[in-house]
Amino acid sequence: MVNQTGFDRRSFLKYSGALGAAATITGGLSACSGGPASTGAVGGAADTGLVTAVIGYGNNQSWDPTLSASAFTMAAMQHVYEGLLDTDPITRQPYPALGTEVPSDLNATSWKFTLRDGAKWHDGQPVTADDVVFTFQRILDPKLKVLTYNFFAAWLKEVKKVDEKSVELVLNFPFPDGAPRLTIAKIMPKHVFSQAGAWDLAKNGKAVGSGPYKQVSHQPKSNTTFEAFADYNGPRPAAFKKMNWLSIVDSSARVAKISGGSAEAQLSDNIPYANIEQLKSSGLTVEGGKGMNHLFLMFNTATKPFDDVRVRQALFTAIDTQKMIEVALKGRGKASTSFLNEENPAYAKAKTVYSYDPAKAKALLAEAGVTNLSINLLAVNVSWIVDCLPTIAASWNAIGVKTTLEPQDTAAVFTKMDQHADYQVVAAASNPNQFGADADLILRYNYTQGGSWMKYTRWENSSGAKEIFAKMDAAVRATDADTRLKLTHEYLDLVAEQAVLYPVVHTELMTAWDGKKLSGIKAQPYPGINLLQAKRA
Repeated sequence: MVNQTGFDRRSFLKYSGALGAAATITGGLSACSGGPASTGAVGGAADTGLVTAVIGYGNNQSWDPTLSASAFTMAAMQHVYEGLLDTDPITRQPYPALGTEVPSDLNATSWKFTLRDGAKWHDGQPVTADDVVFTFQRILDPKLKVLTYNFFAAWLKEVKKVDEKSVELVLNFPFPDGAPRLTIAKIMPKHVFSQAGAWDLAKNGKAVGSGPYKQVSHQPKSNTTFEAFADYNGPRPAAFKKMNWLSIVDSSARVAKISGGSAEAQLSDNIPYANIEQLKSSGLTVEGGKGMNHLFLMFNTATKPFDDVRVRQALFTAIDTQKMIEVALKGRGKASTSFLNEENPAYAKAKTVYSYDPAKAKALLAEAGVTNLSINLLAVNVSWIVDCLPTIAASWNAIGVKTTLEPQDTAAVFTKMDQHADYQVVAAASNPNQFGADADLILRYNYTQGGSWMKYTRWENSSGAKEIFAKMDAAVRATDADTRLKLTHEYLDLVAEQAVLYPVVHTELMTAWDGKKLSGIKAQPYPGINLLQAKRA
């Protein structure tokens, strides 16, 4: 889930479908529980060009590209919608999508884009400059402050129509990292979504894009189906006639769908670590992607003693992260040494690293004058997070901090905080890499003045928070790359030292597929799948 300045989390959960049932969008294919079997699937005797994939996340959240942080939806939208530029799912390098070329000078303060000749919406209407302006007006509207607002507002001043087939993006200052961010701004048809009530339909599953696949049917909590868009003329055409994406959150059911001689799917993300060897031995390819996926702790600094940085530091220092990695993550993780994962280009080891040291943890608590501390650790019930919780509890109990674990449904956890519940500490999962990989974007996912995450921590008005916000704003405006990186490392050091919302471990996300039927698959370091470069083996 992402930080949204001016956009409270309860609204986000409502829009994403977590607090209410989504409408059913029906089409040519129907679905039963778990989705239909992939009869005639890729590589089958009666090959109809259907590929069936299993996604380990719900498909019942928002399908509005300006609002959604849903893993399922964001992955699907890469196939249904296009940005002016899109990015490679692994390298994150931008390539022309609806725009015909990447700007030649990324340090300029004006980028002009010509739209691809013959680009059409899935309803047959032509894509125009008006659609581009319409989309960015929504993203940049300071009154709406949609989820994607924070990724653009600081550096993008406006988007202007030049003529029917071209637009100009006017920047507040040179910002090369803005080019890959344009993939977040999925262009939407004005003639569809300017209609009364259309944004509510988008939230509930309606999707009309210009991408290589069009949505055919949508069954919340079950499956979404797609078919190749015949009029698509862009750079990454559909390789399959049809796709059926099954939403299966339960890990055992997900593994069963891709296992054995009666396997119905050829591909699945979010593979449990405990099933890796089993799936490999059955002939499947299983690979991991290392990125920002992490377990973090978040403190309510308005509740004593968590307003004391020494207490927060003590609780991080007390955690036996190596045991957590070995037992819960089966070796597929690393103890955090920065807010960023080590593979990030902007990574540098933070000045404050929370190595396992129970004696130091006890000393920090004593220095803060804290004794007989009891903690109720509220947590999301994501399976791998739940697996990690016993290590946290055992570690804290070992230094005299009585710990009670309270895992709950994700929506329930954050609804409590939106209602200003007096929580103490939260454990949850996060992965801002689904939006991008640059350090500024990743930190603004959580650390932005007025954002929901900072409101949850009750910390945004502190001197420490204001110092971080100021350095972040200075870094994003720095025109010199070395200066920008220096400032980035400075605010990363501050974030580590303050330990208000901070990762415990970064993990590896696993993807499995049948290499005898599919090729061109690569494991992403963030949730979801991308089939735009895949094909039949």
